[in-house]
Amino acid sequence: MKIFRGIEAYESNKTAYVTTGTFDGVHIGHKKILKQLSETAHADGALSVLVTFDPHPRKVLFPEQSGLQLINTLEEKLELLGSCGIDAVIVQQFTLEFSRTTALSYVRDLLVAKVKMKKLVIGYDHQFGKNREGSIEQLSEYAPLYGFQVDEIPVQEIDQVNVSSTKVRYALNDGIIVEANTYLGYKFFMTGEVVRGEGRGKQLSIPTANIGINDDDKITPKTGVYAVEVQVDGESFLGVVNIGSNPTFGENNKPSIEVHILNFDKDIYGQKIRLYFKNRIRDEKKFDSSEQLVAQIKQDIEIAKGI
Repeated sequence: MKIFRGIEAYESNKTAYVTTGTFDGVHIGHKKILKQLSETAHADGALSVLVTFDPHPRKVLFPEQSGLQLINTLEEKLELLGSCGIDAVIVQQFTLEFSRTTALSYVRDLLVAKVKMKKLVIGYDHQFGKNREGSIEQLSEYAPLYGFQVDEIPVQEIDQVNVSSTKVRYALNDGIIVEANTYLGYKFFMTGEVVRGEGRGKQLSIPTANIGINDDDKITPKTGVYAVEVQVDGESFLGVVNIGSNPTFGENNKPSIEVHILNFDKDIYGQKIRLYFKNRIRDEKKFDSSEQLVAQIKQDIEIAKGI
């Protein structure tokens, strides 16, 4: 899969079948669109091309609404897209100036003229262009004028619940990991660097790795204790992660992500590791003593083994 930084940077002499959107989470609804895009493009000898945006348009258009967190970092999203069988991803920088591009100009001057689009594959509720003025109805009008076709994908449903990135975020914010993973079609994951913490885990004979996430936009699940799969140096281990502020040791601790990796004793400070979330075990709790905390962690480990 080739990655182009901006529509102006895109280069190919072949015609393209295109889809466009933020694709945060690359969930099962997204994958349905990408599968159809790839299959139809390759059957007709065209390239499958995804146009996505960075930063997320809402971050630019509504900066006062700073609470939006994303399921994937850009790096994670590109990794997930790379397994979807598409030929190229165009990462278009989303600015206020770009947001003023009309629906007509976006389709005619960018997708048709620059990308050589011959077919546009979109979800059932797709809107685009200045003030989100573009719709399926407008696309149907543009198609015969500018020589492309439109394929609309109906809503993908799980147990009669529509899939969306927003619903995945709600599930993660509520700590409902199994639901989020079902929507995504893979285990939600976080990637970060192991940083030095307070060393309390080592003192309790249950060493933990503190994970630093370098992207402030990356969503963090609800505070609590989770069973996770930990990927370190290409190997996978079972782990128990605590997301929270360690209230047993005081009221003003900084929020942290700490994982105890089972059957693991290597020094991994400064290394990148990945946590795949399997299920939530319990809420974070303040204990009266460190002995009570250790006893609870041992119970958490046994629960995680069962999960």
